Amino acid sequence: MKKPLVAALSSLALAGLGATPAMAAPHTTAPHTTAPHPAKAAAVTVDFAGTVSLSNCSGSVIRFPGSADTDPALVLTNGHCLETGFPAPGEVITGQSSSRTFGLLNSAGTKVATLRANQVVYSTMTDTDVTIYRTTTTYAAIRSSYGISPLTVQDTHPVAGTAIKVVSGYWKRIYSCNIDGFVYRLKEGDWTWKDSVRYTSACNTIGGTSGSPVVDTATGKVVAVNNTGNEDGQRCTENNPCEVDANGTVTVRQGINYAEETYNIPACFTTGNKLNLSAAGCTLPKP
Repeated sequence: MKKPLVAALSSLALAGLGATPAMAAPHTTAPHTTAPHPAKAAAVTVDFAGTVSLSNCSGSVIRFPGSADTDPALVLTNGHCLETGFPAPGEVITGQSSSRTFGLLNSAGTKVATLRANQVVYSTMTDTDVTIYRTTTTYAAIRSSYGISPLTVQDTHPVAGTAIKVVSGYWKRIYSCNIDGFVYRLKEGDWTWKDSVRYTSACNTIGGTSGSPVVDTATGKVVAVNNTGNEDGQRCTENNPCEVDANGTVTVRQGINYAEETYNIPACFTTGNKLNLSAAGCTLPKP
């Protein structure tokens, strides 16, 4: 996982997740199956607008296809970026009070505002690696004050070969590559993630990029959230996730980075951006 800067400096253990999550690390830290078709030409401009910087990670203001402008704005980052520490394997956190702040960036990567959370709506490192915060403002208010719109989360599975950009609000840096493929199981220490995105090697993400939105350059939609990479070539250890296929075969790809899909998140949110883990089609892990 791309470990947060604070965690990296204090040598906090990831409790066994291979690559320290892509949280802010002072040096290197990480964020791939074969693309069947060439990448499509970019149809939209992907920049920093709507991304955020956290104290130790990156993130983005997101909306779902069914979200309304008057809904409370949500911020997406990694589960391992949670301010109270990494959720344990099997742990799912919902409705936890939070006052975390986020630096809202414009298209040039300049901080234009500070957003504040009032709740951790959902956080887990089981099957996926996500935290979703609810802020004290709305999409409409953000757009009115700063001219910035949220990023929309795609509600269909991403496709191998897709051209993507990983946009880090922490480092104010954008990585460009393609989706190399998908990993049946990605194991890092005590954590296991399902159907992870593997990047092609050009996305050589580092610590601090954890939680960055992975954006389809053809649509501008979020298809995954950046979270880890294999730094040292070790097998299934902290900062060194390994791939495990359906037959249990383990593959180690040193220097390759990964993200967790987000297409399954919208089905778990209903009117008013309210979490409903019992909603039809919601497959996120439950408490």
